[in-house]
Amino acid sequence: MRWEQVFKGRDVLSILDFTREELEELFSETDRMLSDPARYRGELSGYILATAFFEPSTRTRLSFQTAMLRLGGSYIDLGELERSSVAKGENFADTIRMLDSYADVIVVRHRLEGAARYAAEIAEAPVVNAGDGRKHHPTQAMLDLYTVRSAKGRIDGLTYGVLGDLRFGRAAASFILALSVYRPRKVYLISPQLLRARQEVLEALERAGVSYEEVSDLDSVLPELDVLYVTRIQKERFPDPAEYEKVRGSYVVTARALATAKEDLIVMHPLPRVDEIAPDVDSTKRAYYFKQAELGVWVRMALLRLILKG
Repeated sequence: MRWEQVFKGRDVLSILDFTREELEELFSETDRMLSDPARYRGELSGYILATAFFEPSTRTRLSFQTAMLRLGGSYIDLGELERSSVAKGENFADTIRMLDSYADVIVVRHRLEGAARYAAEIAEAPVVNAGDGRKHHPTQAMLDLYTVRSAKGRIDGLTYGVLGDLRFGRAAASFILALSVYRPRKVYLISPQLLRARQEVLEALERAGVSYEEVSDLDSVLPELDVLYVTRIQKERFPDPAEYEKVRGSYVVTARALATAKEDLIVMHPLPRVDEIAPDVDSTKRAYYFKQAELGVWVRMALLRLILKG
């Protein structure tokens, strides 16, 4: 297979748009970059990335910008919305058309599901979805899979627990969808009843033949887990603040609570965290969330190189 034809100029809108073989090639490219960073320095010289974030972001925005800089490229940033023409009433389509005339690749984050796909229909440059609505955050899922692969040497055959806001959290939804591309031993979906995974996410697991179970109690399944993926409860996505108060603080993972876990369990989190992982976990060997964020830069470097150069 000619991978340059598979990736070059490609939009990245959903993790389900990628086959297992394509993801493995992305991970192999990431491995190559990590093993010889100097070889790729200057690889994207002359290319420009545009970041257009219509929602707050720290890691995703900065990691894309860092990835571009490490490859010798440059970036432009839409910046704070109140300082852009969006504050004057410019519509989303016109903003994307403007960025398309300036940049070689556009990274978009938006509160509305489907915004990235709409941007891809407008722009000639490839569009990367940096999170839209409640369902899709494909590059987060890519770096999450790569983190598991890096820590465990494999993605298949492991038992996963995904904990927290599975209803509104797009990082959690994308990670669960990503697991459907592989062959996990089992996936436990751990949440309060109010925050259970949406039906379309469950249907993706069922179509793929992935064994899963919805539970409310972390302690009952913790000893089985190889990977614990923790997410915060997304206050900003609750239409009713009273509903948020019902589930606020449902889970807090502490070092003591992990006493019954496997010695080689890894704890992941897409970040930012609020209070769902206690600081005392940070110093344990199980804490993998900061490494996860670090590896995200390398995965996005590999993805940008493949998209822009093949």
